[in-house]
Amino acid sequence: MLWQPSLPERYLNATEADLAREITARRAELGSKLLMLGHHYQQDGVIQHADLIGDSLKLSQMAAAEAPKRGAKYIVFCGVHFMAETADILTSDDVAVILPDLSAGCSMADMAAYEDTVDAWDSIQSAIRTSGRNQRVIPITYVNSTAAIKAFVGQHGGACCTSSNAMRVFEWALAGGDQALRSDEEVKILFLPDQHLGRNTAKRHGLVTELDAAAGRGARSETALWNPKCESGGLSPDEIVDAKVLLWAGHCSVHKLFRPEHVAAARKDGRTVLVHPECAQEVVDIADLAGSTEFIIDEIATAERGSRWAVGTEVHLVHRIAQRAAERGVDVRILSDCQCLCTTMYRIDQAHLAWCLDHLSAGKVVNRITVHPEAKRLAKLALDRMLRLAPLTSTQPVAID
Repeated sequence: MLWQPSLPERYLNATEADLAREITARRAELGSKLLMLGHHYQQDGVIQHADLIGDSLKLSQMAAAEAPKRGAKYIVFCGVHFMAETADILTSDDVAVILPDLSAGCSMADMAAYEDTVDAWDSIQSAIRTSGRNQRVIPITYVNSTAAIKAFVGQHGGACCTSSNAMRVFEWALAGGDQALRSDEEVKILFLPDQHLGRNTAKRHGLVTELDAAAGRGARSETALWNPKCESGGLSPDEIVDAKVLLWAGHCSVHKLFRPEHVAAARKDGRTVLVHPECAQEVVDIADLAGSTEFIIDEIATAERGSRWAVGTEVHLVHRIAQRAAERGVDVRILSDCQCLCTTMYRIDQAHLAWCLDHLSAGKVVNRITVHPEAKRLAKLALDRMLRLAPLTSTQPVAID
């Protein structure tokens, strides 16, 4: 996480209404030179100012398409650090990508450090060599990862994935990736940084997870958890070479808060349970439906009048979904009453937004996020492989209600 200097008192003491007026005025001054992006998890006070809303990768894609159309020179990304990095990777060098608060990081992305990943790669390769088995490791990283991890994955023949296309990327990797499998060759996936998306995707692919095996629901596990804090990931050489998927011990601090007992309570209340695949396997296994942010939005948007839902994802998104659904007679609530809030995303607020726009209006760029050219090149390899394999849906701008 980067350090963000304290704002001048005038921003901290201003009312939300005053800040909103100031942001609107600066946006008018900057005109088409400015493109503002708002992630679905943002608070309402910030999202009201966004030109485009979406998930992290789709926003970056929309920005890459829209910035040249509008002649935008500045992209203000109301999200977290890895998202701004992805936008910088996918947009031209003459566009400045700005993060209003540098301390808006992502705890899950930070759980996979580049140095730890290099050490893990070396340990895995050493175990394979010692075993004498003909195995090839293909890394996959969730887009919720740093540019350095995306670059590592791109350099080693791997690909990025999103929660909506992880299954297709898994299939590609297990078939050998961009290099055809030889008859005597085995493929192993190293999945970073979210163990839960990796485990849930592996199970959907038909692999036996370590949780299934421990519960006596299948044969020996085909997945294993790699803990970067332990020597050799906390695994024996046999466990390393036997696993088809090595899952990095990372997680989303929001989605880990949803538990099986929350599902049971929602069912007792007569609700259909819809969760994100960043939730733990024991939650996804018993939910009625699981899918990406866009899947969740679309499912509720087409839900029958009178239906009742419990949704397991970030609270600001659920709140907006619930408000729109209520207008159609659909009852939506968050799966858990705990504060399922992305606290790092919450650091982006109107005060920081007004501060960075005031500087832009005066001709000064603050909090610019840049990725080293070589890291950008390698990271784009991983992103391009994913998009070639599993193109995302339309990148047309999203209308703001």
